[in-house]
Amino acid sequence: MKKGQVSQFILEHYKHFNAASLVDAAKEYVSQIDAGNKMMVTMAGAMSTAELGKSLAEMIRQDKVHIITCTGANLEEDVFNLVAHHHYKRIPNYRDLSPAEEKDLLDQHYNRVTDTCIPEAEAMRAIEDHLYNVWKKADDHGERYFPHEYFYQILLSGELEEKYQIDPRNSWLLAAAKKNIPIIVPGWEDSTCGNFFASYCIENDLSPDTMKSGIHYMMYLANWYQKNTTNSQVGFFQIGGGIAGDFPICVVPMLHQDLELKNIPMWSYFCQISDSTTSYGSYSGAVPNEKITWGKLLPETPKFVIESDATIVAPLIFAYILNW
Repeated sequence: MKKGQVSQFILEHYKHFNAASLVDAAKEYVSQIDAGNKMMVTMAGAMSTAELGKSLAEMIRQDKVHIITCTGANLEEDVFNLVAHHHYKRIPNYRDLSPAEEKDLLDQHYNRVTDTCIPEAEAMRAIEDHLYNVWKKADDHGERYFPHEYFYQILLSGELEEKYQIDPRNSWLLAAAKKNIPIIVPGWEDSTCGNFFASYCIENDLSPDTMKSGIHYMMYLANWYQKNTTNSQVGFFQIGGGIAGDFPICVVPMLHQDLELKNIPMWSYFCQISDSTTSYGSYSGAVPNEKITWGKLLPETPKFVIESDATIVAPLIFAYILNW
C-alpha cells in the first residue's frame, strides 16, 4: 500500500540518531505483522490524556495491536477524555505555576497532568456510578472480573454514549472493547477508579474478591502467551517504563524458569520509547541487551530504543504502520 504524506515525510527526513531509530523500529514492526506475528503494546505515563487514542484506536481496528498492557491511569483516563473532553483545562505555562496556584487548581477540582488538568466532577465522578453499578451487580452475584472487563461492560452497554464529547473513534479503549482484545492492567489499585473501589471495600459495600488481581492477570497472560506462540511469535512495543512494561515482559522467563516449560519462544521484537537514562539500576532506562541476561530477549531479537518524548514518537510510528 502506498505510503501517505506523514510516512513519506518520515522516510525523507528521519535519517539519523533517534529519528533513524524511529524509522527502523516502525519498519520492523510492519515486518513482524506481515510475518503473522502478534504485537503487545504497553503504555505507561499519561498516554490516554495525551490523546494517543487518535492513532492507537485505528491500530487496534486494523489488527496491528493484539494485546495491551497499561497502567490503571491509562485505562480510566481514556474514558475520562471520552466523556469530559470539553471540560479539560490546558495550562501551557505549567512550569511557572506557584504552589499557591497549584492549590487553586485543586480547590477548583482540577487534577493536573503536566499541561492538562482533568476535571474531577465531569470526568472521574461522571463514571463512578456507572462502574459502581457493574461492580455491585457482580458482587451481588458472586462474580469476579478483571478491571478492564468492567470498563468493557459500561462501554459496550451504550450507557455512556450520551456523554461522549469526542469522536468515539478516537477512544482506544472503546476500539479495544469492540474487538474484545485482552488488556493487562498490573497495579490497577494505583488509579483513581482503583481508589473508588477500595473505598467501597473499606465501607463493606463491596468485596475485594469482586475484582481480579495482578496475579490473575499474570496467570491469564501466561495462558494467552502460550496459545499465541504456538504457530507464531509475539513482539513487545513499550511506551514509557514502569510496571506497564516490567510486568508483562516477565511472563517469558516465568514460563521458562519457574514453570520449566519447553519450546516457549522469546519475544520476537522489542522497542521502547523512553527518555529514562541508563543509570543506577533504572530498569526503565536499561538497554535491551540487559534483558538477554534475564531470559526475555535473544541476542538476535530486533531491538530498538528511541530516547525521546513518547507523545511525539508513538503517533509517528503508528502513522507509518498505518500508511498515513
